[in-house]
Amino acid sequence: MVKLKNLKDNASQILALTEKNIKLELRYKFGLIFTYITYIISIITPIIILGNIFELRPSLGSWTAQNFYLYQIIAYNIMLLSGITNIFPSQFRMEKYWKTLPALIIGPFNRFNLLFGIFLSQLILISFPFILFFILGCITFPISIATVILIILIFFLIALIFSGIGLILGIFAISNENIWNFLQFSLLFIFWFSCITYPFEIFPKFIQGIIVLNPLYYIFDMLRLTWIQNIGFGIILSFPLHFFSLICTAVIVPIIGVFLFNLIYKKYGITGY
Repeated sequence: MVKLKNLKDNASQILALTEKNIKLELRYKFGLIFTYITYIISIITPIIILGNIFELRPSLGSWTAQNFYLYQIIAYNIMLLSGITNIFPSQFRMEKYWKTLPALIIGPFNRFNLLFGIFLSQLILISFPFILFFILGCITFPISIATVILIILIFFLIALIFSGIGLILGIFAISNENIWNFLQFSLLFIFWFSCITYPFEIFPKFIQGIIVLNPLYYIFDMLRLTWIQNIGFGIILSFPLHFFSLICTAVIVPIIGVFLFNLIYKKYGITGY
């Protein structure tokens, strides 16, 4: 009975936080729409550049003239999910400005509930463009039901990874803005060196040496390979390193996020009033 009550309390906390965040974000509807449009613009340039490249050569690794449009559709949905990393800092800073954040943190509120509440609210907010582009991808390159299920699972795990990163950024945003700015700047390079919109083979050798150290590269590549090879869960056996990187990162990053949240808040608290 105690476990059931705890489960209900946690679910109530997550749902309450999810509802609150959705209402807050929907106050700025045009901001959300412009964000979706910005991500579309971000994939137009690679489409133009790669279109010209594939007129001269048949392929770049797994990227070909037949599938690079699909890869940009996948990139768009990854970008939508990556917006979660910005939600945590903006949400925390807003709560800090309203002086409601201390009550939320000091109260009997599980830190994982905080992570999942913001996580779910963002998934709901991006659901329309995400589903639209996912369907567009299925039309462009049809896949089996098993592959659809695995791809949705991978997208979910990627969103969880971004939530963990967002939680880390969020606590520094309210406790130490110098470190927060440095982490944001570093994150831009991590995303850039993950081959979201460009194939690995297009980069110089010395940059490729950096890319292969980035777990996000293997995670995003796993998503593309799962879709293009269309062999369902059999892809895990074909690319065990990619799948291992995905699972480990999805487990470790949120845990690190919650750990750092507790550690940094205990050390610095909320600063900058």
